[in-house]
Amino acid sequence: MNGLPLLSLLLWVCAVYFVGLYLFVGGFLLVRLEVNRTSTCGDVLEPRGESRDFCGIQPRFRKVVLIIVDALKIDFARFDHNNTQPRPFENKLPVFEEAASSRPSQCRLYPFRADPPTTTMQRIKGFTTGSLPTFVDIGNNFASSAILEDNLIHQLGQLGKRVVFMGDDTWESLFPKKFYRSLPFPSFNVKDLHTVDNGILQHLYTTMVGDDWDVLIAHFLGVDHCGHRFGPDHPAMADKLTQMDGVIRSVIDRLQNDTLLVVMGDHGMTDTGDHGGESQKETDAAIFLYSPFPVFPGPPSQSELDVVPQTDLVPTLALLLGVPIPYSSVGQVLLPLFPLHGHVQGAVGGLSQLEALWINAKQVNRFLETYSVMAKDIPPESLSRLKDQFASLSSKYLTLVREGHSSSPELAVALQAYLTSVRDTCRATWARFNPLKMVAGLIILALACLMCFTVSEQSLVLIRENNFRQKAAVVTALAVGVCVAAGQLLSSGYIELTWCLAATAFTSELLFLWRAHQSKTAVVVKNGTKYAKSASWCNARYLLTPPLLITLLRCASLLSDSYIIAEGRVVTFLVFSLTLYVPLHLNWDGLLLPPNHEPLKTAGLLPSPASSPSIVRKESITLLASLALLIGSLYLSLFFHGCREEQGSCQPSPFLSSLSRVQDNQLKNIYYVLSVLSLVVWTYLLRRCLRHYGNLNSSGGTVFTAHWILPLLSVCLGLHWAVSASPEDSFRNLAELIRLAQVALPRAAFCLLGLGLALIWLDPLTVFVKTRAASLAKSLSLPPPRYRASTGISPQAELHHLIPQIYQRMRRSLDDGEVSGSSEEDSRPAVEAYGLGTVYSAPLLLFCGLLGLGLLQLHPEGMALSFLLLLFEMGALLNIHASSTTLCGLQGVYSGGFNVAWTPIVLWSLAATQFFHATGHLPTFSSIQWGAAFVGFPDGHKGTILPASLVTLNTFASHILFADPHFSQGLPSGTTSKWQIKQ
Repeated sequence: MNGLPLLSLLLWVCAVYFVGLYLFVGGFLLVRLEVNRTSTCGDVLEPRGESRDFCGIQPRFRKVVLIIVDALKIDFARFDHNNTQPRPFENKLPVFEEAASSRPSQCRLYPFRADPPTTTMQRIKGFTTGSLPTFVDIGNNFASSAILEDNLIHQLGQLGKRVVFMGDDTWESLFPKKFYRSLPFPSFNVKDLHTVDNGILQHLYTTMVGDDWDVLIAHFLGVDHCGHRFGPDHPAMADKLTQMDGVIRSVIDRLQNDTLLVVMGDHGMTDTGDHGGESQKETDAAIFLYSPFPVFPGPPSQSELDVVPQTDLVPTLALLLGVPIPYSSVGQVLLPLFPLHGHVQGAVGGLSQLEALWINAKQVNRFLETYSVMAKDIPPESLSRLKDQFASLSSKYLTLVREGHSSSPELAVALQAYLTSVRDTCRATWARFNPLKMVAGLIILALACLMCFTVSEQSLVLIRENNFRQKAAVVTALAVGVCVAAGQLLSSGYIELTWCLAATAFTSELLFLWRAHQSKTAVVVKNGTKYAKSASWCNARYLLTPPLLITLLRCASLLSDSYIIAEGRVVTFLVFSLTLYVPLHLNWDGLLLPPNHEPLKTAGLLPSPASSPSIVRKESITLLASLALLIGSLYLSLFFHGCREEQGSCQPSPFLSSLSRVQDNQLKNIYYVLSVLSLVVWTYLLRRCLRHYGNLNSSGGTVFTAHWILPLLSVCLGLHWAVSASPEDSFRNLAELIRLAQVALPRAAFCLLGLGLALIWLDPLTVFVKTRAASLAKSLSLPPPRYRASTGISPQAELHHLIPQIYQRMRRSLDDGEVSGSSEEDSRPAVEAYGLGTVYSAPLLLFCGLLGLGLLQLHPEGMALSFLLLLFEMGALLNIHASSTTLCGLQGVYSGGFNVAWTPIVLWSLAATQFFHATGHLPTFSSIQWGAAFVGFPDGHKGTILPASLVTLNTFASHILFADPHFSQGLPSGTTSKWQIKQ
């Protein structure tokens, strides 16, 4: 199965996987259809029945100051007089409590609830358009694009309102050329606590006292960045919140009577300082409304709102400023800001509560009608019910207006209920999965996996018997699938492309599996006899084997919420269970600890190993020791798992936090010492392994990397951790040197890593060869002269091209009994090769070790312990595989070619997922370690490719390391003694 047919099959399998994933994601992460229409002043009926333009009505406020304190959760804004020992984030914003107690008719403080995902870009989009984002929108947070939907900024600009912005540069990406004046500052550097905030403060107060603005937006980032870097429970958070308290007081002092102040957070924050998910700590921000002139009837009553959805800000600000509500808004106006009966308490005019509700309801109904025609995804019964409800409310309101009444509490309550129903219906519709697409995607993926399994099991048949009919079946399946897809495309159009591809994959998979079912089993050789081999530990030949059952259990666990929440422990248990199966199965077959009961052997009840008991004992001890090492690594790795919000009382590992967050200096020193020791052990074990197998005797790029680059890289990491852990206010005389070191050390480590990997790639061989004199070498010195006579170079140089020939020569010598002689001197080998047994695995081992140090640099310092456990686990798994393969080989079974059983493959895959969790990661957006983007780049980036790449490398570090191929375990037993290969 060589050449083009194999390549075609692999490409087809990749295409099938892509189709399955595309279908599943298309049903799981739905995208809301954006209505590209814009509201105008003529769209809304004048509430009083007059013919004048709606936008000509006198607005309640002439100006608005919108201060956004990123990640201002409601817990930060509340003040508790009874809390005598507040934590760093508690009681640091007393301005809200003081204003509420001394001026209750001028201000309100509400919880401000965001819709997930709680990332900054989606929140800005939410409280400027009034729409609800779908969860797939979170991908846009890495590269924000302009908002095309109707939004508040666009409406303000259409009516000539001068919008001045300063702060987070995300606004510039979302609203290009929409501001009257803007002062953006880079926002992606989460380690920078002051640049954005200080830049705003340089212009905020001078702008406020001027008269060249109507809406002033200031987006502060220091609180959010402090949470990402240190967490909320850190003195730095107290300093930032105290600074924001002073800013808000200064803004209040400069407000004019016709100006409304809105202080709000875009999202909340977890206990670790992260956000992005849907937990209450992430969704509950704070909103503070203040006016120099009384706008509220008095202190908050029990009937007032408990929580304000973020979508409600858009219609509220639009009607208070006298601009149309954006077309796609599904928010509801905040009634406390509007007078009850048209009697205006402020200095200017405005709408009454009933008028505001009617305009709001009419706009929402218009959007609902337009969207339902375009998308057709709202359930018909819900849509019909909402239309009937609005028709009834419209009739009642128009009747009320004709009769000259200006207030109706019952109608106001009904309008609120209608607006709430529309929002709930839209939220349920845009969050609803498509089960049909998800099931179709899962079926395609399952068939693709089954085809891969079938191909791997039938590979020996295709190779040994040159089974062209099997290849023809694959080609036929591809052709039939393509024909089906082409026919469907012609009849259905481009919209049905995914379903056509699904049909293609489904058809081809069924045809291939049906053809493979009729093929023969693999032929193996035992004691010189060929026969069909059934399933065993050495070569699994049936479907319901323990490794595949474990895989099915793993897939089934992903369908349960409770198992997903505890995924780290579930995968750890599966790895432990499958690993324990290996020695138990070997012992069951009498291979691990073969008994010495001769009657049983002679009776044929137990197999008799063909090799000496010492070899069996050695391999068994190695396997059991590796098993013990693996179990210990698995147990210790549980201490590095993070916690999801759903786990309640779970406490995350203290090693997940960077040393800069640790406030206890003694504890910080202990963590640093443990991290450096782990780094030293990592480096020592790699070099010790290479030296033990004779891979450091030669001269070359790989050996140079092991001798010098590996320890230098470790030194750079240790120094970088020490510099990063030092507080900002310490060593003031060395501040410039520390800032330079924070840039130079990690970049030097990156350079060393790149140089080391390049040298390994260019010169991977670590073999040192010595040859005997020509008179003694005879025909055994090197492969025949046709491989080397014409080169005219040394044997060491020829080694780059002769490794395969050396292997083949040695194997022929062993099989045919070529080594013979009358004396020990004559039987000595003609070639003495140091490191030949690990010629392929040694560069891979060093490559993996260097790459592991590079990935470790992108993690918190405490993860060095976890990475060391990862190294132990990788070594244990490889030794278990090598020892079990050797013990199986004692049966005399040879399956032909290089064949790896399913057990090590499944274990390797599960271990990658297990250490994804053991390195502090979780399959949640809030657990993404954004700090990795600024390792070596503390001042931020100009683009998004490099930081996105660093964050990706950090997130999938364990999968990248476990993606390295299995290291070869040397030559068969007896080779080293016969050929004197020095390892």
